[in-house]
Amino acid sequence: MRQYLFGTGILSAVTGGMTLLRSIRNDEPFTWRTALAWASWGISLALAIGAIVDTRRAARGHTVPQDSPVHGKEEKLMKKRLARSH
Repeated sequence: MRQYLFGTGILSAVTGGMTLLRSIRNDEPFTWRTALAWASWGISLALAIGAIVDTRRAARGHTVPQDSPVHGKEEKLMKKRLARSH
């Protein structure tokens, strides 16, 4: 499970969120740029979580959507998971 939690997508989303939280603490005004930054952060977090879910599904032998970054690598991920479990 830690391989998913410490992936680059999640780490970059967390550090981006920390930066946005720091800007709120500095009493900066909430502008449209700030709103876009928060929306972008939310999208990045959702994509990182989606990649984790797709990787986990593929490793367990389930199918993943064609637009997933792990599509076509299902067999490789499943073999890797089975090798770790032995």
